[in-house]
Order: sequence, then structure tokens, then C-alpha cells
Amino acid sequence: MSISQNPMTGQMRKSMANFSTYVYKGQNIIRSKAFNPKDANTELQKVQRASFKLIVNAYQSLGGFADNGFPLRPATQSVYNAFVAANLLSAIDNTGTTPVIDYRNMLIAKGTLQGVKVTSAVVNASGITVNYATNLSFPHVATTDMVMVVAKTKEGALMSASQQRGSDPTGSISLASPNISKDDIDYVYLFVITADKKNVSNSVFVELG
Repeated sequence: MSISQNPMTGQMRKSMANFSTYVYKGQNIIRSKAFNPKDANTELQKVQRASFKLIVNAYQSLGGFADNGFPLRPATQSVYNAFVAANLLSAIDNTGTTPVIDYRNMLIAKGTLQGVKVTSAVVNASGITVNYATNLSFPHVATTDMVMVVAKTKEGALMSASQQRGSDPTGSISLASPNISKDDIDYVYLFVITADKKNVSNSVFVELG
């Protein structure tokens, strides 16, 4: 730190280059800023940035299919922020050399509605079929609730279908995709949303048989 009383400079304020200046008791004070800023590129920070990027890319790759999946979020929180908050810690697998998304733990919908129970899922020549129990005996469910299924292929193509929970004890929902194979599919999720879209169930990752 240096003190300047040069009458030619007058009162000095603000910053320039590596210096900051201000006036204290009528004197010009000049301080040198830290020459070497704190390292912002540690291994942990690299992992954190990579994990965040993975979740952001996952949200973007859903193409809007998560937009109705977080209706219980605070009014000041966007769907994007709700998606990141729900997945940044739980959906990242850091056991390998680089972080990857564990799709089994990712949520594309989060709420308190009772969902359906997936009983089986198969891939055949016509597409993907998911069978489930409708769970009509649970409180706060309605036959008009909509069962939603969303799938993404490894090439990035999205498929979706929806139908009412219905009054039968079991149901089945299909995604038409001729000649698709199990190895072509990145993930399949299923969740339930109320007819007024004010509540949803947590999405579940569908294991394909």
C-alpha cells in the first residue's frame, strides 16, 4: 500500500490495471491487487463443472418433455432450475474416471402423486410396451390421471405417449417404433400427472426386459 499526497493528482478513486485507489482522511491510498488469483481449475471444480454440464445437456435433450414434470416448485423457480436441483447430486455417477449420468437415478418429474407400478416392459418389432398396475386403491388418485411415458434413443430421438390411468386394475401403454431394439434405447421413463397438471408422481426409470 502507498499513500499519495501529490496535489497534481487530486483525489484518486476506483481501479486501473493491478491497482485500486481511494481517499482516506484526505490522502490518496493506492493498493495493489492480488497478483495471482485463487486457482479456479482444481480437479474437484472440473468434476463439478462437468457434472453440471451433463445435467444441463440432459434437460435440453428432453426437448420440453420435462416442462410439466415439476409443478410443485416454488413460484420463483424455473422448471430448468428444478430439474437441475433434483438431479445434480443424485443422478451423477462419479465412480469412474469421468462423471456420467446414472439414468436410473435421474428424475424427469417430481411430485407427491401416487404413480402406477411398472410390472414389465418389453421391446419388440413394433416398439416399446410398458405394463403396469394402476394403484387405484391409493388415496388421491383419479381415473382421469394421465400416465405418461417418455423414451430417448441413443441417437437422440424422443418418443412419448399418454393415456388415462383408467378404472381397470392394470394397464398397458405403448410407443410405436418399428424395428427398434433394446440396444437402441438410452432410457424410458414413466410418470403420472393429474388432469389439471397441478401434481405429478416421481418419474420411474423403466427396466426393459
